[in-house]
Amino acid sequence: MRTIRIAILPLLALSSAVFAQTIPPAVKSAEASVNAEKIRAHVKFLSDDLLEGRAPGTRGGEIAAQYIATQFALYGLKPGGDNGTYLQQVNFVGTKTLGDKTHFSLVPKRPEGGMGIMLYSYDLKFGDDYTVNNRTLTPSVDINAPIVFVGYGVVAPEFGWNDYAGVDVKGKVVLCIVGDPPSDDPKFFGGKALTYYGRWTYKFEEAARQGAVGALIIHRTDLASYGWDVVKNSNTGEKTYLRDNKDPQLAAASWIQLDVARQLFKAANLDLDTEMTAAGKRGFKAAELPVRLEAHIESTVRNFQSPNVIGILPGANVAEHKPDQAVLYTAHYDHLGMVPGKEGDNIYNGAADNATGCGMLLEMARAWASSGIHPPHSMIFAAVAAEEQGLLGSEYLGQHPPVPAGQIALDINYDMILPLGIPRQVSVNGAQRTTFNSAVEATAKRFDLAIVPDAHPEAGTYYRSDHFSLSRVGIPAFSIDQGELFEGHDLAWGEAKSKDFVDHDYHNFSDNYHPEWDFAGNAKLVRFGMELGWQAVSAPKPIEWLKGDEFEAARKASEK
Repeated sequence: MRTIRIAILPLLALSSAVFAQTIPPAVKSAEASVNAEKIRAHVKFLSDDLLEGRAPGTRGGEIAAQYIATQFALYGLKPGGDNGTYLQQVNFVGTKTLGDKTHFSLVPKRPEGGMGIMLYSYDLKFGDDYTVNNRTLTPSVDINAPIVFVGYGVVAPEFGWNDYAGVDVKGKVVLCIVGDPPSDDPKFFGGKALTYYGRWTYKFEEAARQGAVGALIIHRTDLASYGWDVVKNSNTGEKTYLRDNKDPQLAAASWIQLDVARQLFKAANLDLDTEMTAAGKRGFKAAELPVRLEAHIESTVRNFQSPNVIGILPGANVAEHKPDQAVLYTAHYDHLGMVPGKEGDNIYNGAADNATGCGMLLEMARAWASSGIHPPHSMIFAAVAAEEQGLLGSEYLGQHPPVPAGQIALDINYDMILPLGIPRQVSVNGAQRTTFNSAVEATAKRFDLAIVPDAHPEAGTYYRSDHFSLSRVGIPAFSIDQGELFEGHDLAWGEAKSKDFVDHDYHNFSDNYHPEWDFAGNAKLVRFGMELGWQAVSAPKPIEWLKGDEFEAARKASEK
């Protein structure tokens, strides 16, 4: 891969840089029309209490979808949804664990002829000690199964790593650590950067593929990059799943607190810290612990639909009946809903996450549609559902795009852009993995934006937003995010603002709209995305993943 980057990319960089300097005046005019106050107005409405947190399949979520569809219609975009509408309906199943009727107990096995460390069951408290969701989508399930410690729960042939080697977990419950095996080598599990193997979604998927009936992920704040409150708030309300997903599923997809894990290992006469250290080294062997999980899980189950909202500015190629090389812009409009009956603030308004991205998507759509420009290829605007439930709306969009995935040149995603003023930095993590990167670099320079690496690579942000769903079907994709340096402030100010939001507001009731927010930076990043999009639809060659990238094979398959 290194040889290819040296031999080929300079030519790509030269052609892209030259091309980037010839942005038509009409495109510049469209960019100039972007209005920060219009973004503010969208954010203020979408995060209003009226919308009750915009959860999928709820009144508030439907209001948000209809609002976005109405805006697309007013802009004159072509409907990209079902049956001539802007709505692409997605079939979901919602389940909510009934904490007062659900029971989790760790039951140690008493050694024959001796005394165990714990001779009694350790009963766990829902929400405080653990969360659980029954992904088999049945109203109730009972589990009485041994627990197998599988380290990080990873099967990664390219790294010569298999935590499931030599152990049979069929019908059992696996216990695993959140995150990747520790590494300082960027060629081994991404070094400090989290790979998809470290994501909780992967842990549950792999455990189910291995035949486990349940999985317990050990939460540790430094490894997860967020505290227990985020886990609790994200998993004790209704969880949503794609109804038609045929993949194997767990009856108990669970998180447990670090202290609970300590008790579990203590019951097995083991030390948690020692075992976690061993799990991060080659030679680790999974082992069944002398502890069982006895659980009864009760859930409400409901079938519903919630739409992706899609508008299209058709390209000239459509009229000429030629293959498309469309640019796709995405942002998720859903959030976590509300907690009925809770005293005080009980609505997850999701103002930053992600009314900001939706407001930016809408203003970009308006600017393009009202410009009078007829792009050479289509521009698609998609506000997607159920991102907070595991990128489900974008997963469905990737499987059912309005044009074939092989005819989408690029996806640019916006997710949670704090309105803090004009950024001097931009993060485009993932762009460096594509042949479009030189154009991104040249464009950032013109916008006086220093490209910075992901500020928190250990958080695995590339795998936590909707562009990832599009990447999985081969579409070159990345999110545009700001860095932490803003005009009029030093870097420490931006870092403190970001940390404060993550520590106190992220996935919390306090993520509310603030009148003092400054949307000038959001508008700037919209203009930046518009210019990148124009270059993508005007590029003389299709954009590709670099040779050897994890998504290269999917791209090649989509182009056949």
